[in-house]
Amino acid sequence: MRIEHFALNVADPVHLVRWYVEHLGLRVVRESSGSPWIHFLTDDGGQVMVEVYGNPDVALPDYRQQDPLVMHLAYTSEDIQADLARLKGAGATQVGDVLQTPAGDTLAMLRDPWGVPIQLVRRAAPTI
Repeated sequence: MRIEHFALNVADPVHLVRWYVEHLGLRVVRESSGSPWIHFLTDDGGQVMVEVYGNPDVALPDYRQQDPLVMHLAYTSEDIQADLARLKGAGATQVGDVLQTPAGDTLAMLRDPWGVPIQLVRRAAPTI
């Protein structure tokens, strides 16, 4: 078995998806044209998919108050400092400092403009 997708219920899926496409390089592979505004996004490898939708019938997670270590979307970055600056310029906010792990990985945590946690990671050795 393999993971088909990870889903996020958000208050403003249409604008969040536009931001992810423009600033994180994701692309829409499937979408609905009405509520709950379901969008399936994939990365440039086409092997990872995120579903973003806005279902008002269930409680929305409070992404801004949730510790980013509870849940985050991690993106590979070849230049974390440059990507941090670019994403902050597009409305993301940095959470904490850039960290080096004992394994030699570099990590940075942000929140997108809607509060959803994003991690930038540069692995010392690729994991997948």
